[in-house]
Amino acid sequence: MQNTRYEIGSSTCKTNGRLTNSQLRELEGFGGRINKVGVNFAVCDADGELVLLCDGGKFKSDKKSIIDNCLSILERDIKGHQSSTVDSRFLTTLLKQGSRAVGVALIDLDTGYSIPDAGCSERESRIENRESIFSEMLGFLAEHFQTEVEAEEQIEVVGTELARVYEELVLLHKLSTNMRVTEPDANFLQMACDSLTDIVSVEGIAILLEKTIEDEKQLVVAAGSGLIDIDDRMAAVLHGLLAEEINSGKEALLDSEVDSPFKHDWPNNIRNIIAVPLCGKDKAETHPDNTAKAQNDNRIMGIMVAINRIDKQDFDSTDAKLFNSVANGCAVFIENGRLFNDLKTLFIGSLKALTRSIDAKDQYTRGHSERVAFISRWIAERLAEQEPVEEEQIHRIYLAGLLHDIGKIGIDEVVLRKKGKLTERELECIRKHPSIGAGILREINQMHDIVPGVLCHHERVDGKGYPGGLVGEQIPLIGKIVGLADGFDAMTSKRTYRNARTVEQALAEIKKGLGTQFDEKVGTVFINSDVYQLWDIIVQNGPDFIGIYGSSNFSQYGTAAVGTLIR
Repeated sequence: MQNTRYEIGSSTCKTNGRLTNSQLRELEGFGGRINKVGVNFAVCDADGELVLLCDGGKFKSDKKSIIDNCLSILERDIKGHQSSTVDSRFLTTLLKQGSRAVGVALIDLDTGYSIPDAGCSERESRIENRESIFSEMLGFLAEHFQTEVEAEEQIEVVGTELARVYEELVLLHKLSTNMRVTEPDANFLQMACDSLTDIVSVEGIAILLEKTIEDEKQLVVAAGSGLIDIDDRMAAVLHGLLAEEINSGKEALLDSEVDSPFKHDWPNNIRNIIAVPLCGKDKAETHPDNTAKAQNDNRIMGIMVAINRIDKQDFDSTDAKLFNSVANGCAVFIENGRLFNDLKTLFIGSLKALTRSIDAKDQYTRGHSERVAFISRWIAERLAEQEPVEEEQIHRIYLAGLLHDIGKIGIDEVVLRKKGKLTERELECIRKHPSIGAGILREINQMHDIVPGVLCHHERVDGKGYPGGLVGEQIPLIGKIVGLADGFDAMTSKRTYRNARTVEQALAEIKKGLGTQFDEKVGTVFINSDVYQLWDIIVQNGPDFIGIYGSSNFSQYGTAAVGTLIR
C-alpha cells in the first residue's frame, strides 16, 4: 500500500527557486507509479530538506541516509565539492529551474532486494538492468521537470504581461472615453495622473504645460499627485534635457544611479526619474527656443514627469512606452481643446458679424443684438439666484438674445429704415421677422433650443403679441427674458421716431407693463437687480458693445456659450 508523506506540510508553497506545491504534486504522481515496482521515492529541496517521501510499502527508507545523499549531490553538482560520495542503493538526479538546482529526486533501490531462483551472474545482470531502467526514468523525470518549470515560468511571465497590458488598455480607454472637448484641461490631466499612478507606483508625478506669463513662455504645473516639487529652474532643466533626448532619437528622458552614476544633476531626493513630452503641432510662428522642437517638427508644449519608482529599482523602456502613450493622449486632448476653442471663437465671431450686418441696416440699432444678448444673460443670472436655472440654459438665453433679430435679414431695408409711421402692410412685414429667424435656425440641429427665444421674443403675456398670440405660460421662459431685454434696449436707444428714454423711464414703463406686455416674475427680477450697474457697463463699452463684464471678457463669454451647442 502506497504511503506518501509531505515532510513540510502540503499547504506550504515554496518560492524563490524552491519547489512549489504544483511541482510536488507532479513528483508525487511519479513516485506513486514507481512504488508499484517495489522501490521508494523521495525528494529534497535545495536546502537538503526532505519535502516528499513516497513509500511503496515493501521496505522502509532511512530518512537520514536520504538527506545525506541528497546533500552530497547538491555539494558535488552545485558547490563543486568533488569528494562527496553517494550510497549505491540510491539513484539520484538534480531537479533544475534553469541553471539553478531547486531539489534532488531520489529512488531507494533497497540493498536487501533479491531475485529468487537465479544464479549470481544472472542476479547481478538483472540488478544492473533494473538500475539502468530506473536511472533512465529519473533522467526523463528531470527533463520533464525542467520543461514544466520553463512552461510555468513562461505562463507566469505571459500572465503578468497580459495583466499589465490589460491595465494599460483600460487606462488608455478611460482617457479616450473622457476626451470631451468641453472638459476643462485641468480635470482631464489630473485624471490622467491619478489613473497612471494606479498602474505605475511612483513617489510623485506631474504634468507641466507651456503658458505665456508676462509675455514669456514658461512651463507650469497643470496637474499632479504625490511628493514632487518642480520649480521654474527644475522645469527649465527638464525641458532642455528632454528636448536633447528626443532630438537624439530617444522616446524619453530616463536617469538613475542603479547601473551607473546619474547622467545629470538632480535634487537629493530623486533616486530615479522619467520625463516624456506632450507634443503639439508647431504653429506658423517661430518658437524662440530651437531646442523645444521634437521629431517631425512637433513642438514640446508640455512634459509629464515622475520620480522614484516604488516597486522596482528604476523606470524602464516599458514604463517609457506607457508614459508616452498617456502623454500623447493628453497632448491630443489639449490640441483638440485648442482647436475647438478656435472653432468656437470663429463661430461666435461669424454670428456677431451676421447680427452686426443686420443691425447695420439701421444706424439707430447699432450694437442692439449684442446688448440684448448681454441683458438677457444678466436677467437669466439674476433669476438663477432665486430658482434653479442651469448654466447651459443661461448660455442658450444669451445666444437667443444675440440672434433674436436674425429674421430681419429677410425684411426690406426700406421698411427697416423708414423714418415715418409704418403702414399696416409694413407692420405685417416687420412682424414676420421672428418667424423668418426661427425658420433659419431650425435648419441647424444644434440651434433647436435657441429657436423658442427667437420665435417668441415679441409675444406678450396678455396674448396681444406676435407671431403666435401666445398667452402667459404658453410663452417659454427664454422668450420672456429675450423679449424683456429687447424691450429695455429699445426703450433706452434713440430711434428715428423718438429719443432714447432714461433708465428710470424705461424701468417705469416695464413696471407698468408687468402682467400685460412682460412676465411679472421675470420683470420683477430685472427691476430689483442693479440695473444701474448694467447700464454703466453698456455705456462704458459704447455702441459696439465689445468689452468686459466683471472679470470675464465679454467676447470670451460668447465663445463659452457656443460650447453648449454641442453638448
